[in-house]
Amino acid sequence: MASSTVSGIGSGIDTQKIVTALVDAEKAPKQAQIDKKTASTSTTLSGISVIKSALDTYRAAIAKLNTATSFGSISGASSDEKIAKTSISDGATNGTYALEVTKLATASKVSTAVFAGGALSVVNTGTTATTLTISQSGTDYNVSIEPGATLQETRDAINSQLKSKNISANILTDANGSRLVLSSATTGKGTDLTLSGSDELTKDYTVTTVPQNSEYTLDNVQMESASNSISSAVSGVNLELITEGKSTITVSTSTDKLKTSAQAFVSAYNALLTVINSQTKVTTSATATGGASTTGGALTGDATMRSLVTSVRNELVGGEAGSGASGLSMLSQLGINTNKSTGLLDLDDAKWDKGVSAFRSEVAELFTGKDGLINRMTSATDSYARTGGVLAQRQTSLTESLDSLKDDQESLTRRIASLQATLTAKYTAMDTLVAQLNASSKSIMTTLNALNKVNAD
Repeated sequence: MASSTVSGIGSGIDTQKIVTALVDAEKAPKQAQIDKKTASTSTTLSGISVIKSALDTYRAAIAKLNTATSFGSISGASSDEKIAKTSISDGATNGTYALEVTKLATASKVSTAVFAGGALSVVNTGTTATTLTISQSGTDYNVSIEPGATLQETRDAINSQLKSKNISANILTDANGSRLVLSSATTGKGTDLTLSGSDELTKDYTVTTVPQNSEYTLDNVQMESASNSISSAVSGVNLELITEGKSTITVSTSTDKLKTSAQAFVSAYNALLTVINSQTKVTTSATATGGASTTGGALTGDATMRSLVTSVRNELVGGEAGSGASGLSMLSQLGINTNKSTGLLDLDDAKWDKGVSAFRSEVAELFTGKDGLINRMTSATDSYARTGGVLAQRQTSLTESLDSLKDDQESLTRRIASLQATLTAKYTAMDTLVAQLNASSKSIMTTLNALNKVNAD
């Protein structure tokens, strides 16, 4: 027959088990409270953090759309992109321009004389350092050439010191030897490079490329620029000249671009609402007994979420009549409506085409105007998303609650440890006392038995 192990040597009672039971009974209610509160707070904090990240992403996405170019209906095209490329910025209007490039802007290049010894030729045969001065547009750049420095070492010194000045050096080698070629990345008339100082490098140097402006005509108007990248010739039109030749630059309204931008807004809005829905939904599942149970999301019933959703949804229908004669004021006029079952936005292609045909000139204003949808959406969500805003405050408060719960846990752990030590000491003392009493009892009984035996004799 198996025997049980007891801690009470004197009493025969498992005092440790009694202590454990008493300690657990004292600890359990408070521990359960802390665990439940910690789990709930952690879940809520996680949910708030997910929502804040999604809101930040949404605001960033619509901010990119809030310009005349990114949401505008204007686009630019070049009939021959081998001649010139074009892009559109704010201020562009419809138009067609005949472009003829007759000359490209170039940058200055100069070359030293040929050194027969190649790249390892010594370019300072003296015993002291010399200075090579490279001048451009009235500014001098001095490079120290150490005694015994080679053509290769000089190239490396120039590239190291003048990289930020858009001046570089390279070595060209042929059957006659090597020469140092200095190049500028700055184009345009008057940006010539000149060399002085360090005699062995500057003697007989030659100009290989004279810098010049680009020359071109727009609708037979003669124009020129110090660069091949031109942004000031036509308002809102950026030109990149590639080579000489003719091309037609067309700036026109693009319904495809309007739809792409509108769809981008719809997608950004739906992504935000999808994340909010995932954190606030209630899930129903079948139980083992055939019934049903419901499970709430991290933020189910959260008042902040209800307020945020109400704020953004109100702006979908909160616009005023547009500035155009036809009065575009609602997304529904463009075939963009809220799906009643999901709460997300749907874009109906047929209704979109019909709406754009009727309101084309007003679509950009509806979204990007001063009182347009994107500005209103940004304002409506600002109190939630900004630093120190509603969501940030919730995060701070929840984090502080978790820290407080950690303190409560540490306090409970200390209190329970103290209680266990106290009870263990008491029950140990009791067991010791019982052991002493048992020993005294045995001694008395032994004495009595001995007396009884003597009397019997």
